[in-house]
This record gives sequence, C-alpha cells and structure tokens, in this order.
Amino acid sequence: MITVESLTKKYGGFTAVDDVSFTAASGRVTGFLGPNGAGKSTSMRIIVGLTPATSGHATVCGRRYAELPNPGLEVGVLLDASAQHAGRTGREILTVAARTMGLPARRVDEMLDRVSLTPDEAARRVRDYSLGMRQRLGIATALLGDPEVLILDEPANGLDPAGIRWMRDLLRDYADQGATVLLSSHLLHEIEVVADDLVVIGNGRIVAQGTKAELLAAAGTLVRSPELPALATALTDAGLAVTATGSGGASAALRVDAEPDVVGRVALAAGVPLTELRAADGAGLEEMFLELTAETQRETVTEGAAA
Repeated sequence: MITVESLTKKYGGFTAVDDVSFTAASGRVTGFLGPNGAGKSTSMRIIVGLTPATSGHATVCGRRYAELPNPGLEVGVLLDASAQHAGRTGREILTVAARTMGLPARRVDEMLDRVSLTPDEAARRVRDYSLGMRQRLGIATALLGDPEVLILDEPANGLDPAGIRWMRDLLRDYADQGATVLLSSHLLHEIEVVADDLVVIGNGRIVAQGTKAELLAAAGTLVRSPELPALATALTDAGLAVTATGSGGASAALRVDAEPDVVGRVALAAGVPLTELRAADGAGLEEMFLELTAETQRETVTEGAAA
C-alpha cells in the first residue's frame, strides 16, 4: 500500500505539489492522471525519496522509502526509462541491480524472458536501444526483486500496440496477485482499461479521486443538439449545472449534472431537438479527465500567457 498525506513541494515561490493526499491500495491498479506539469512526476519522486517534500509525507508498505532496508525487494520503480546507463548492456544493468539486491543470477534471465528481451537484445548497449526496449528493460529492473508495490511513470511510452497490450496484462496480473500498482500515463484509454481507482491532479492539487466506476458514474449526462446554445440556456434556467465539452462542430456537447430523463424533459419543454442523450459514463475517461482538468490544460491558456 502507498499512503500520501498532505504532501506539498515548493520551489521558491512556485508550488508544484499542493497538499496532496491519496492512498493506493493493495490488489488494485491506481491510475494517477493529470496534464503535463500538474505534479504527477514530482509526487512520485517524493514517494520514492528522490525529491524531498516541503511538508507532508508518503509511506510505502507502512514506512518511508528511505527507511526500507532493501527497497528493490519491496518497491519496483520506473520513473524515466531514458535514465539507464547508456554504455552498459541490458544484461549488465540487470546483473548489477540483482547483485545490489542480493538476488541470484538466474533472476536476470527470468526477467529478460518476462519482458521479452532476446539474448541478442540483452547483449546490446542501452544507447542502441529503442525507447520501447528501454521501457521493457526498466520494467524488468522494477520487477527484479518481486516487489509488492510498483510505481511506474508513463511505462507504455514508446511501446507499440502489442507492447501496450502486454504492459496492460502484466500490470493487471500483478495487481490481481495482491500487489499495489501506481500508474501514471497520458494514454487515457489504457488507464481506463486497466485501472481500478483514479487520482486526478491539476495545478498540483487533487481535483478528483475514487474508484473508476464512481468517478465515471458521477459524470452526469451527455447531450448533443443542433441548437446547443438554446439548450444550454434552457438547462441553466432550470437550475442545472452545465459544462460545454468537445472541440466544437459535430463533437460539441453539454455535460449536465442531472439524470438523462431530467435533461430530456427540459429540452422537450423548451422545444429544443436532441441528437444524443445518454449517461456520461459511456463517454469514457477522456471527457471526464478533460472536464476535471479544464482550467489546468496548457491548450486553454490565453494567448500571451506564459508558456
């Protein structure tokens, strides 16, 4: 289990992580989501002791990471696949890690086989690896000590579709065996498929958290109409909370904090035709994510603001 309590990290006058609290439970995959610069990577670095917190704390398996006597046997970490020693071979990197953890040499071959790196690939220097191969090597290193906790930042980055499917199945199987998996990714569909719980962060603060089912079910109703402005006015006049979603044109829609039958009755009374009316949980994770983090998205910053 991972427990994060009131975690804050400041760099001068900038607050990268602001009073963040959440729990990643055993036997579950927790998806950690947020726009670029939202504080995901900083939070993960604090959890594994690479960055000191300004205040608050994080524990893994009931202890701070720095207090774990042999961390690799309890926590598998992959934060940056490109940070591996470029002059060493994949096999050498795993061998050094295995010796550091006091593991038998056979674990190296077991992990190479588990992540599908061939003997020829394992003998290459990491500088000659593709990003996908570096990801596989990083995952092998994280799994080497058979830890009960995995902390992975964008582990599918650089993998092809088959590799992403392999990654998804591996993490799901690992959690099903009782492990804790904390997974950060910008591939929202992959998070939606594999995650049990979601933690959404924006501007360094938690904007939503809960089970995937709870968050998607709380998304309300998605409705589309050729007369969207009139529909929005009617719904607002009826006292309902309305949020515009989609990128405009045919994809433009409204998300309404009400049941579909309520939205339908308001539209009927206002004489506004509808082309789509359904529970917003069917809209999936992407629309929920974009709505929750709308104010923190780089693309929504007014032109002329700092990049």
